[in-house]
Amino acid sequence: WGHDEWIGVQAWDVPSVRLAGVEGDVKGRLVAQSTTTFTCKRDWNAHRLLRAIDHNTLLSRLDPADCGDPRDCLRGPLELRDAFAEMPELVARAEALMAGCHMTLPSPPEGRLHNNPHTYTESEDEDEALVRALCAEGLAYRYPDHDPAVLDRMEHEIGLIRQQGYLAYFLINWDITSYARSQGYFHVGRGSGANSLVAYLLRITDVDPIELDLYFERFINLYRANPPDFDIDFSWTDRDDVVAYMFKRFPNVALLAAYNTFQYRAAVRELGKVMGLPKHEIDALCAGKFNPNRLGEMETVVLQYAAVLRDFPSSLTLHACGVLIAHDDIHRYGALFMPPKGLPTVQFDMLVAEDVGLHKFDILSQRGLGKIKDALDMVRAQDPEAAARIDIHDMRRFKADEGVRSMLREARATGCFYVESPAMRMLMRKLQVDDYLGLVAASSVIRPGVSRSGMMQAYIERHRDPAKRQDAHPVLLALMPETYGVMVYQEDVIKVAHRFAGLDLGEADVLRRGMSGKFRSRDEFDRARDAFHTKAVAKGHPVHVVREVWRQMESFAGYAFAKGHSASYAVESYQSLFLKVHHPLEYMCACINNFGGFYRTEFYVHEARMLGAKIAAPCVNTVGALAATDPDTRTLTLGFNLVKDLQDSTVTRLEQARADGGPFASLVDFVERVGPSLEQLTLLIRVGALRFTGAEKQVLLWEAHFLLAAQSTPHHLTRKRSLPARAGAGTGELFAPPKPRTYVLPPLDTAPLADAFDEWELLGFPLCSPFLLLTEEAKAVVRSGVLARDLPERVGDVVTVVGHLVTVKETATAKGERMCFGCFVDLEGAWLDTVHFPGVARDFPFRGKGVYAVRGTVSESFGCINVDAQRMQRLDTLPDPRYADQGVLPAGVDSGITARRRQPPKLAPRRA
Repeated sequence: WGHDEWIGVQAWDVPSVRLAGVEGDVKGRLVAQSTTTFTCKRDWNAHRLLRAIDHNTLLSRLDPADCGDPRDCLRGPLELRDAFAEMPELVARAEALMAGCHMTLPSPPEGRLHNNPHTYTESEDEDEALVRALCAEGLAYRYPDHDPAVLDRMEHEIGLIRQQGYLAYFLINWDITSYARSQGYFHVGRGSGANSLVAYLLRITDVDPIELDLYFERFINLYRANPPDFDIDFSWTDRDDVVAYMFKRFPNVALLAAYNTFQYRAAVRELGKVMGLPKHEIDALCAGKFNPNRLGEMETVVLQYAAVLRDFPSSLTLHACGVLIAHDDIHRYGALFMPPKGLPTVQFDMLVAEDVGLHKFDILSQRGLGKIKDALDMVRAQDPEAAARIDIHDMRRFKADEGVRSMLREARATGCFYVESPAMRMLMRKLQVDDYLGLVAASSVIRPGVSRSGMMQAYIERHRDPAKRQDAHPVLLALMPETYGVMVYQEDVIKVAHRFAGLDLGEADVLRRGMSGKFRSRDEFDRARDAFHTKAVAKGHPVHVVREVWRQMESFAGYAFAKGHSASYAVESYQSLFLKVHHPLEYMCACINNFGGFYRTEFYVHEARMLGAKIAAPCVNTVGALAATDPDTRTLTLGFNLVKDLQDSTVTRLEQARADGGPFASLVDFVERVGPSLEQLTLLIRVGALRFTGAEKQVLLWEAHFLLAAQSTPHHLTRKRSLPARAGAGTGELFAPPKPRTYVLPPLDTAPLADAFDEWELLGFPLCSPFLLLTEEAKAVVRSGVLARDLPERVGDVVTVVGHLVTVKETATAKGERMCFGCFVDLEGAWLDTVHFPGVARDFPFRGKGVYAVRGTVSESFGCINVDAQRMQRLDTLPDPRYADQGVLPAGVDSGITARRRQPPKLAPRRA
C-alpha cells in the first residue's frame, strides 16, 4: 500500500465489512467516508423534481438511476459517529487523515483584478502613444478651434486611464468601432463611457462631454472597483458581423453566458406538470385563484417547492450582449460550450466574470440604427450628391437645423428613436423642447425613476416657471442648477451623496450601484446608506431634509440614466429627426422595413401618408421583400414581407426572376418564370400584387385556377416518366406540355371595399382610411365628433371624440387600481390622447383594435391636451363584403359584430 492509498467505507456498508471479517493491512486502510451531495432531505426532494422536469416526465415515472442517492445528505459530527458506532476506528482514522491534509487557497490580489488584454500593442508606452495620436486626429475633427480646457481634460483622462490600466480597453473599443465605420455600419456608443472625452475623440461615442459638462469620474475613478462601461449599439443587421470580427481579430475570445432562473409562476407550472396535475388546476395555482385551506397534498407540495426553486438556475443561456476578451487562454477561467449561435461561450455569468477580472465588451443591436442606415442607403441610391453632403456624425449641423428644432417643439417625432412614444411626445410639449440639452434632460426625465420620486412634475413646473425653482433645497439647487435641483441623472446620486452628505466617491458609487440593483454585497450597501444619514446630519442638515433627499434618491436611482447615456440617445434621436425632416419618404420607408419602433407598422404607413406619400400595395414588378420608394411620384410601395402566409422562397424566386428577365408581362409570364403554388399565387392576387395586368382580381383568381389546376390533380395522374426528351424538347417529357386552355369569363362583380378587407386580412391593416369601413350609424357618430385640432378651444367642455386606436398603456394608481392612457388618430390623421381613470377603465374597457368614440372632459396641462374619459364604445365595422351574404368572416379580421360566428374563408371568391 502507498502511504496515500485508503479505502473509503460508507456508513451503510459497515455491517457488510464487519461480517466479511476484513483483517491485516486492508483493515488498517479502511476509513469512514460520507459522500455529501445534499444538505438535507428537502434538497434531495428538490433534486428529484428538477430531474423530472429535465426529463419531461412524471415524478412517479422517474428512473432512480437518473437521481442522486438520497443517503448522500450532510451529516453532523454526532450523527456521523452514531452511523459508524460499530466501527468507531474508521472515524478516528478519517480524522487523523484529515488532520494531516493541508490546503491553501490563493489570496485575491490587492486592488483590481484585470485579466483583459493588458496591452493593445506591444507595451503600455506604445498604447499611450497610439491613444495620443488618435486623440490628436480626433481634436481636428471634433474641436477645430479647441481651447486649453479641452487639452487639460484630455491629459487628465489619459493619465487616469493609464493609471487604472485601461488603455487597451479603450483601444479595443476603438478598433471595433473603426471596423464598423470601414464597413459602413453605424453605431452609437453609450453607457457611462459616453462621459469620456477620450472616447469622444476616438469616435467611440458622439457625445461631447465638454458641452454637456459630463462627469468623467462617473466612468473611471480611483475608488471605482468595477470596470468602465461602454455599451456599443449596432444595427440588428450588422451586429453579428461585428461580433464575428472580434473573434477573428483578437485571441482568447468567448461570448458571455447568463443563467435563466425559475420564477414563481414558471416553477409552479413545471412542478404541476411533473406531479401530474391537470392544466386548469395548474392555471389556478399560477394565478393564485385557490383556497389555501382546500388544497390537496400534491398542490401543497407544488406550492412548497415552487418557493424552494424560486431564483434557482433553470438553464444556461447567452448574455444579451457580452463578449469577453482575455489576455491569456480563455480556458484558464472556465469551460466553454457551443450554443446554437455557433460561437464559443463561457459557462459563467457577468458577476463571475467580474470576479475573475474579465470585463465584458457590450455589443448590442437595435433597429433604430437600421432605420438610419437604410434611409441613407436609399438617399444614396436616388441622389448621390445629397447623400454625400450628409455626415451622420455632424451633430453641430443637426443641432442648428431649424427643421429639426421645429419638429421637436411640435413633437412630430413618430418613427424617431426614443422620442416617438405618446408619453415622450407629451413631455416634449410640456417642456417645449427645441434644443439638444433640453432633449438630453427629457430623455432621462421620462424614465420611471423621476416620476416615481415625484419630481417629474416639479421639474416641469420649475422649467416653465423660473419662480418655482426657489422651491428646491439650496444645496441641491447649487449641485444641479441645470435641472433646477431635481435629480435626473445617475451622476446626481454620486453628486448628492458626495457633496450633500460628505461620502467619499467610493461610498457614493456603492450607493449608485446598490440603488440600481447591482450591489455585490448587501452589507456594503447598508453601510453606505447608514453613512449617508450619519454624515449628512453631521454636516448640519436637518433630519427631515436628509430623509426626504434619501427618499428621492432611493425611488429614483434604479430607473435613471447616466447623463452620457441620455446624451447618446439624444444623438441618435437627432440623427433620425434630421433624416425625417429632409428625407421623409426614405426615412419612413426605412421605419417600415426595420419593423422597429413603438407603434405597429400600420401607423408608420399612416405617418408616411401624412408626410405626403402615396401608399401602394406590394407589386411583383416594383418591390421584393422590402418596401421601396419612387421619389418622382412620391410613392411608397409596401414590401412582400408584410403579406401574411407568403413564403420567403416565393419572394426570393420572384426577385430572382425579375432580376434575370426583367418585369413580368402577364399572369402567364409570372407563373412560368416564378412557378408559385396556387395558394401563394392566390395571396399575391388578393393583395393586389398583379394589378399591373389591368385585370380585376376576380378574373385573375379564375385564371390562376385554370393555369394551376394540375396542382390539385391526384398524384397518380400527374406522375412523370423518366424518358429521354423527344417531342418535349429539353423538358425530359415524352410529349410537349399542353398549352393552357383559354376561357371567356362572364362579367364579374367586385364588391365595394373588398380590396380593403383583403388588405386588412393579409397586411394586418387596410390601405384606405379605417373610418371608411364603419357602418352608416358609426359614420354618423364620427361626423358629430370633435376633431383634435378643435380641442384647445374646448378645454373644460364635455365632448365626444372619435379615433382609430393606436396604442393603450396600462398603469396602476398609488392605491394599486388599474387605469389606462389611450392614444388614437382622428379622421384627419391627428393624434388624440385620452385618460381613463380606474372607474372608467373598469366599466368601459378597450376591446381590441378598431375605431372608438370617447366622451369626456377636455383637460390641458402645460399645453398638452387630453380627454378625461367618462364613457367609451367601439364603433361597428361593416360586415366583410366578400362573405357578407354567407354569414362568415375571414380569419384574423374582426368586423366588430360579435354575434356572428367566424369561419375560415374560401380559397377564392365565388363566381358572381
